[in-house]
Amino acid sequence: MNFKPHTTDSGIEIKRIYPTIDVVKEEPGKYPYTRGVQEEMYRTKLWTMRQYAGFSTAEESNKRYKYLLQNGTTGLSVAFDLPTQMGYDSSHALAEGEVGKSGVAIDTLKDIEILFEGIELDKITTSMTINSTASILLAMYIALAKKQGADLNKISGTIQNDLLKEYAARGTYIYPPRNSMRIITDIFEYCNKELPKWNTISISGYHIREAGANAVQELAFTLANGKAYVKAAIEKGLDINQFGSRLSFFFNAHNNLFEEVAKFRAARRMWAKITKDLGATDARAQMLRFHTQTGGSTLTAQQPQNNIVRVTLQALSAVLGGTQSLHTNGYDEAISLPTEEAARIALRSQQIIAYESGVTDTVDPLSGSYFVETLTNEVEAAAWVYIHKIDAMGGAIAAIEKGYMQQEIAHSAYQYQNDIQKNEKIIVGLNKFQAQEKPIENVFSVDDAIAKLQIEKLNKIKLNRNNKAVENLLAKIEATAKTQNNLMPVIIEAVEAYASLGEIADALRKVFGEYKS
Repeated sequence: MNFKPHTTDSGIEIKRIYPTIDVVKEEPGKYPYTRGVQEEMYRTKLWTMRQYAGFSTAEESNKRYKYLLQNGTTGLSVAFDLPTQMGYDSSHALAEGEVGKSGVAIDTLKDIEILFEGIELDKITTSMTINSTASILLAMYIALAKKQGADLNKISGTIQNDLLKEYAARGTYIYPPRNSMRIITDIFEYCNKELPKWNTISISGYHIREAGANAVQELAFTLANGKAYVKAAIEKGLDINQFGSRLSFFFNAHNNLFEEVAKFRAARRMWAKITKDLGATDARAQMLRFHTQTGGSTLTAQQPQNNIVRVTLQALSAVLGGTQSLHTNGYDEAISLPTEEAARIALRSQQIIAYESGVTDTVDPLSGSYFVETLTNEVEAAAWVYIHKIDAMGGAIAAIEKGYMQQEIAHSAYQYQNDIQKNEKIIVGLNKFQAQEKPIENVFSVDDAIAKLQIEKLNKIKLNRNNKAVENLLAKIEATAKTQNNLMPVIIEAVEAYASLGEIADALRKVFGEYKS
């Protein structure tokens, strides 16, 4: 009988058994960090259990954050709606039908004040999934922290701020790549001086994977983008040993448990080598610290309770791979925004892994497995092939401008879907083990009336603020954008005067223009 060769999702052949190999005797917390970035890992401190949430208005999202905090989440993660991500106010014509749908709507500092009402920013870490308008949302967060009387030296959290993956995979970009890199490095420079505990970027493979990349492509393209950010910061005159410790990464966790573990282990080792080659001598600047989210694209609308098992296995791979932070998806997210019940079960999945499974009792528990160690080497080797190709093109920006990453992702996505349709890849409940199901009732969705409420709030702000001061500050943003001066101080001034997100984004559009793929 002929059997199809067993492979990982990236096409790496899996042998029947693995012969003994000489395992490199690395220590956890030591270069090149294959076994983890801390010596004790979860024996002394668990990963941050961070649940991604945000929908409708700031008032509604604030209620969900408080619910999650009451149920044991240890970090907030804010989802913003598409108009906010694209630099449009809720009143803009292009925002119609999208206000509050995929995340919370933010127009002015007032919305941020409501979003975090009753939550002390110096006592919680906050992650914000925002890219093109990251400088504006960070400015609002800083302005609120100042209003709360918080010490900015103690404020900690992360903004995604990763535009390169937007051009390659996701699409919520505004400005051309090289102008976006200027804004990103301005954030690096500002936070290095004013917010020393803030992670200035979350270099994201998550969305690359969601767009259809396989595990090796996710790893390679993410690290190639990371190299581009580091080089841009160095060219700006920043010291890698200072800003390097505030770089973080964001990876996806898919269903192939062992390949995912190998990917996370290889990622640390590769980044340590990349940063060392770029001049990093400080250990913290060589460490790859990462947040993980379970795979949204793996969830099925068919038999949605099956997603609880998928999410648990994916979360386990992230923990076995040494993540610093984790979000677990709600089982109903292939159908709607997660309900409170689904969000609670997702959080409980993390807590059961942490407190009941025993996998946190030792560091890097799969170390020494002939299979996992070999697979780690093979994933790394395959990723280096991609990175060398990208380097030969002139780096990540050039590769994106040539469409190389986009083409590779599209090919992988096509192949994966083709395998499912041919039943060469089994998705339980989708193309095998189907069942008759009743239509889903009580789907959680956001009412279109939310837009009207949001626009009324925005109009009220504009009526009562000092519009002359706002006008002057918007002109100052335009003038600063034409120089090499850092944009962050004037953007903070503008949000403190209640300039809207759309107005600030438009001021930058006038100087930088918009990117057309």
